Amino acid sequence: MTMTEQPAQSAREDTACCARHDSHRSEPGDEAPETPRERVNRRWNEILQETRVTQTGVQILFGFLLSVAFTPLFRELETLDRAIYVTTVVLGAAATGSLIAPVSLHRFLSGQRMKDELVETACRLMMCGMVLLALTIGCTLLLILRFVVPGVLAEVLVGAVMLWFGLCWYALPLLLRRRAARRSRTDDA
Repeated sequence: MTMTEQPAQSAREDTACCARHDSHRSEPGDEAPETPRERVNRRWNEILQETRVTQTGVQILFGFLLSVAFTPLFRELETLDRAIYVTTVVLGAAATGSLIAPVSLHRFLSGQRMKDELVETACRLMMCGMVLLALTIGCTLLLILRFVVPGVLAEVLVGAVMLWFGLCWYALPLLLRRRAARRSRTDDA
């Protein structure tokens, strides 16, 4: 057992934010069930992989947003567009903080035998960061499309993209989770 691990508490994990997807039932031909330690280590590794993907995206987007203020066209923005820009930069900074926080948590808590808590908190921060990232992308699109597309079309396009994000990032995973829970209940019956 590494220094950041502690024995997993399966009752608490079954109700935890990110553990819900781990409570699937073994089927014939499936791999051997995981021990609590293996599960928490796998979940931590998954969070690290997800963090790598989202951190790169949010950092590139945030860098782009920071550079916009130094372009000649920025001075021509209307008050509303400047407000959208400020909102976008603040959302981008908040998303960056939330998506990088699991690294800081790990550094500060390493050796404290708190891996279950670390994984759960990192999961919640990643979910928060994903919401903030979606809002940052939406505001960035709004800022760009208001400059490029005439009239209300910019808002309609941004609304459609945000609806797509909502479907892909939130509705679909929740639908799949609900189906798996229903299937698990019928298999148990």
